[in-house]
Amino acid sequence: MSEDDILLGIALVVALATACQILAGKLRVPALILLLPAGFTAGALTDVIHPDKLVGDDFSSLVSLSVAVILYDAGLGLDLRNLSGHTRAIVGRLLLFGVAFTFFAVCAVGPALFSMSLRVAAMVGMILVVSGPTVVGPLLQYVRPTDKVRRLLIWEGTLTDPIGAILGAIVFHAISTTRQIDIGRGYQLGQFLLSMAVGLAGGCVGIALLWLTLRVLRLGEALGTLAQLATVVTVSAGCDIVRDDTGLIAAIVTGMAAANIRGFDMPARRPFFETLVQLIIGLLFISISAGVTPASLTPVLLPTLVLVVFLVLVVRPLVAFVATMGKGMTTGERAFAGWMAPRGIVAASTAAAFAQTLVEVGLRGASKILPITFLVIVSTVVLYALTAGRVARRLGVTVPNRTRPLLVGGAPWAVALGSALRSTGLDVQMWAGLEEERERIKEAGIPLARGDLLATATNPRARLEGVNAVFLLTDDDDFNALASVLVEDNVEGPVYRVGPPHDRHGVVAPYTGGAVLFGSPLLRHVLAARYEAGARFLVRPASDPLPPGHETLFVVRGDGRLEPVDETSSGTPQEGDTVVLLGPPPAADPSQHPPSPTAG
Repeated sequence: MSEDDILLGIALVVALATACQILAGKLRVPALILLLPAGFTAGALTDVIHPDKLVGDDFSSLVSLSVAVILYDAGLGLDLRNLSGHTRAIVGRLLLFGVAFTFFAVCAVGPALFSMSLRVAAMVGMILVVSGPTVVGPLLQYVRPTDKVRRLLIWEGTLTDPIGAILGAIVFHAISTTRQIDIGRGYQLGQFLLSMAVGLAGGCVGIALLWLTLRVLRLGEALGTLAQLATVVTVSAGCDIVRDDTGLIAAIVTGMAAANIRGFDMPARRPFFETLVQLIIGLLFISISAGVTPASLTPVLLPTLVLVVFLVLVVRPLVAFVATMGKGMTTGERAFAGWMAPRGIVAASTAAAFAQTLVEVGLRGASKILPITFLVIVSTVVLYALTAGRVARRLGVTVPNRTRPLLVGGAPWAVALGSALRSTGLDVQMWAGLEEERERIKEAGIPLARGDLLATATNPRARLEGVNAVFLLTDDDDFNALASVLVEDNVEGPVYRVGPPHDRHGVVAPYTGGAVLFGSPLLRHVLAARYEAGARFLVRPASDPLPPGHETLFVVRGDGRLEPVDETSSGTPQEGDTVVLLGPPPAADPSQHPPSPTAG
């Protein structure tokens, strides 16, 4: 290819990857649904984006390092505190039975379906055992299942990827260097354990490097992000040099450690790193799918669809049924776990890395590995994307649309507001830093969020479980302002803060953005003063007339959605809604205190 063709190819890959992800975000669908067809179509219409022509023989190495960065990022979102009890047991079973059942099932039907040798079928089976957080995560974000189901599937998808990649490398070496498959022999078990040991050792090195750069040297956000990227790439490359595909284990171990070991000074906001991961995902899917030709898909199209039906309707439900047996899950949760096993980036990258070598070895059917994998990925992602939401609702495992607010602050008026909101039937939690405030919350009978909740919320990949709206009501205006910026990316819903006094010159409070509760008349000090003077919160049906002197603070919709009054919304109530009001002090004459413009 000429230099102009290479530049055009690179530009086209980047443009397609970006455009597909933007469009997927607008359509609220997994980006993979658009990335694979876009790459396939571009590869069929032009020769400039084929990875073997753009990169050459080094493409598999770039894919391996890129996947390592993706898995490190996924590891940052794995909180070990959520992997306990039944959750840990079920995840372990899903990994064990999922890998074993899927592998042997494909080995059993592959030779007959695709006219391939058993050795090639074994390679296809090991490729298809993986799932992946890059696919599962967006699907679950769209479906919004219960936290228990979400945790199980995220952990399974994230941990299956490196395990499947290592097993894939072992099977690859076994079938490409011997005439018979060495499956079930102690030698292969030893090879797997050796690969795990190399990956864990690399993870330990990665942890030490991150501790040095983030904890000892105290690098800031920009240099800290650069240090993370360099650490992951260096450690993963080193492990892969020692032993194939062990860099993925090192990457995910490093990410999990950084997220769970206390003391790591992880940058709270990582726009560059998150953007890089999204770009890598897009580039990989576009490039890999561009290498699949239409001619290669035609012979395997119908057999692959039969395989997908077998995997979706037989293998996965059987795996989920066995893994969740006797572990306290409802029938709906067990059924939904059996209806969620899409394939993703590791399956595609493993197929791309191994297929060509097996073709060169001369194994019968090896040329079908990449087309089969491509079709399985597309079919499973499209199938689950179109049906998962409907299935989850029918099985009763979706999170209700009701607002589950977290109120941060323990001042008397804030606790009273929490009690008022709780009386409407909302699942209210509160958090406060001072012991006196925490005791006040407990005495009011309001559930107290765990002590490290806000620390979790500022974790770069953490997610506040059980919370979809945050209201920052502390007496420290600067804290409210900073927390609103840090927490907003980790909450599945809005973040509001109470307004600071107009004449207060705080460090950041007057200058940060974010939604301010109740508008300019009801600032923090005004609310506190009025409550101290005897004003109280009142909950009543929206159909009742607004009492004189009362102001509307919240509207609780009939379906449980909480809509606060702010500077841009007056919270217009409708029939069947409930309103939370702030009344005047008892000594005040309501006729002398007409409602402010924020009243509903």
